[in-house]
Amino acid sequence: MSPHKILVVEDEEDIGQLLEYNLKREHYQVALAESGRLGLEMARKDPPDLILLDLMLPELNGLEVCRLLKADHETRHIPIIMLTARSEDVDVVSGLELGADDYVSKPFSPRILLARIRAVMRRYEVVSEESSMSSDSIEVGPLLVHPGRHQALLDGVEMKLTHMEYKLLLTLAGRPGWVFTRDQIVKSLRGENYAVTDRAVDVLVVGLRKKMNAHSALVETVRGVGYRFQEM
Repeated sequence: MSPHKILVVEDEEDIGQLLEYNLKREHYQVALAESGRLGLEMARKDPPDLILLDLMLPELNGLEVCRLLKADHETRHIPIIMLTARSEDVDVVSGLELGADDYVSKPFSPRILLARIRAVMRRYEVVSEESSMSSDSIEVGPLLVHPGRHQALLDGVEMKLTHMEYKLLLTLAGRPGWVFTRDQIVKSLRGENYAVTDRAVDVLVVGLRKKMNAHSALVETVRGVGYRFQEM
């Protein structure tokens, strides 16, 4: 099996070199980009298995790069871990809303970053394996989800979902009428003991509802508990 390729988009040379050194020690292939625009071009030309994306970048900032990658059918499947020197929730929430899979705050421990990388890749591999083995579709009212195709149709039109939005929809629609707490949703999307705020879950729900347009009410808020997909 060939080593996974990681694209590092980081404009600070010393941090880029540190990341490259530690990733190569773990036998990853590494490509470096020193600006947002170059990182976007490299990801489109030769899609990596994962992107480490700094938020504060010249030419295009990390959030804009993330938005453009997740809006492109050819690159939206690539997992993204954000690197941020900021601690404000708004930056993390904005990245997650755009489809990023995780974040690591600077300064960071290389061991923690490597653990996060392995965890994100495992999640994608599990989803891929489950999708390839599953042929059972989920149909609830106007919604049709094909796990084997990693595809969701609403009124017969394919929904343009981020990876996390798709997993959220699959979780909720897989058990219509069942109420999921925010903690259960976090565990379903990212696994046990993942440090993410309730606000991030709420942002994912808001993003999913927007893409459901006239059918947004199918995702119901159960006040004080969590969310459920309407039973039909």
